[in-house]
Amino acid sequence: MGDVNANTACVVGVDFGTLSGRAVVVSVADGTELGSAVHEYPNAVIDAVLPATGAALPPDWALQDPEDYREVLRTAVPAAVEAAGVDPRQVIGIATDFTACTVLPVLGDGTPLCELPELRDRPHAYPKLWRHHAAQAQANRINALAHERGEPWIGRYGGKISSEWQFAKALQLLEEDPEVYGRTERWIEAADWIIWELCGTETRNACTAGYKGIFQDGGYPSEEYLGALNPRFADFARTRLEHPISPLGARVGSLTAEAAKWTGLPEGIAVAAGNVDAHVAAPAAQAIEHGQMLAIMGTSTCHVMNGGDLVEVPGICGVVDGGIVAGSHGYEAGQSGVGDIFAWWLRQGLPEHYHEAARSLGLDAHEYLTRLAAGQPAGGHGLVALDWQSGNRSVLVDHHLSGVIAGLTLATRPEEVYRALLESTAFGARKIVETFEAAGVPVTEFVVTGGLKKNAFLMQIYADVLRRPIAIGTSEQGPALGSAIHAAVAAGAYPDVRAASGAMGGVERGAYVPDPARAGVYDRLYAEYLRLHDYFGVGADLMPHRLREIRDEALNS
Repeated sequence: MGDVNANTACVVGVDFGTLSGRAVVVSVADGTELGSAVHEYPNAVIDAVLPATGAALPPDWALQDPEDYREVLRTAVPAAVEAAGVDPRQVIGIATDFTACTVLPVLGDGTPLCELPELRDRPHAYPKLWRHHAAQAQANRINALAHERGEPWIGRYGGKISSEWQFAKALQLLEEDPEVYGRTERWIEAADWIIWELCGTETRNACTAGYKGIFQDGGYPSEEYLGALNPRFADFARTRLEHPISPLGARVGSLTAEAAKWTGLPEGIAVAAGNVDAHVAAPAAQAIEHGQMLAIMGTSTCHVMNGGDLVEVPGICGVVDGGIVAGSHGYEAGQSGVGDIFAWWLRQGLPEHYHEAARSLGLDAHEYLTRLAAGQPAGGHGLVALDWQSGNRSVLVDHHLSGVIAGLTLATRPEEVYRALLESTAFGARKIVETFEAAGVPVTEFVVTGGLKKNAFLMQIYADVLRRPIAIGTSEQGPALGSAIHAAVAAGAYPDVRAASGAMGGVERGAYVPDPARAGVYDRLYAEYLRLHDYFGVGADLMPHRLREIRDEALNS
């Protein structure tokens, strides 16, 4: 750490989320969070019209503007350092994490294609956010061909590659805008692109390459396979993806003079390999031992867990050697909509007098509905819902599925629907846990971090539905702290991520315990959830798919 005192050394972690970027300054010695700052993205999620032209985007599109990401470095990082009250010279490293799969086409020097004047009006030139689900048709073909050919990597992803991931989005780009595809010299996760901006060198991290880029056993899918999808796609991996893979926590470069000017940090400090917002949170919550499942709960939920053995679990998002920490197989599953579903109901299903009542009590709408919902016994609403308003990530891996609420009557109240939606996400989590255990991957502990952990009622529902205690990561900035932990390793303050996690992470074990009576009611409701799950989500002739086809035909006619 050079001339910096080990007791005063700090690191910076930057978490790039869906709507904003957050920077946190952390003590290397014990993980104390000294200061933080948030920058809201001016363009947020571009899913209605393209800002450059005002042209309407098709359904299921979700884009972003890379300049919003740079502004996080220019504003949130220096603000966090100022809030921490530390001398910038105390900072010895910086690390970042990103939503995934958020991927963008760039030139060979890293310039995003959407920043070329002649391509500002081309939607495919922009970063495709993880929430971009318009490549489902391409994902279906990727999966069908992989199974037809017996590709060995398909089982590592539970049997299905998601429309959210790199290959489906790239194939959509090729087939819908071949000119922009032809201009694409590198196809890169935003997690790696932001590192390029910080250290001036292209890098690729083990997490996004493995989980989102089908990088298994040292390589990508073969050119023969890719060419069978589309002849022009044959060289995609070789020409636009291939690059040495950096292990997590590795120092991949040094902060450039330009990035130092943006951030106010010392030029030359360590820059760690990029990472994914969910996976990087595991060491922050000390959930890195085998069997500890961490649920990062926010707009969506990502479930990550380490295991000692390589097991192919149906419907998971992937198993990657070293995908969370070195020396373990990292498993990922997830739910595409959680907090987003609750927010949707507040926007669409809440009468104005509910908002007025909430304001009169000094509560926001979530707090008010939670209070009302908690006053009713489990099962008292007579409802059960499917948590598929954003499709299903695990275990069905189908983003053309849609939500269902069963049991509605003329007497159903908004808070009852709200509670049913809260419960539906817990049922979805239970389905994921049961799938892991049925495949021979035991879940020994369920740990929660992310913004939704502050809802005690929701956490108790999860404990009751899962019939197991819930542990809570103590940091309010789980991903940012996780990135800071990786920065400390990259700077040489700790030998590895496990050691840094032990010193800098934190968790409250058994924060919520299941109530046997409520758990019994939820067992019955979960059985109904499973019936809906299989009726609407399993099989070749799916009602949600037919409804989507009718919608798309109507909108495109």
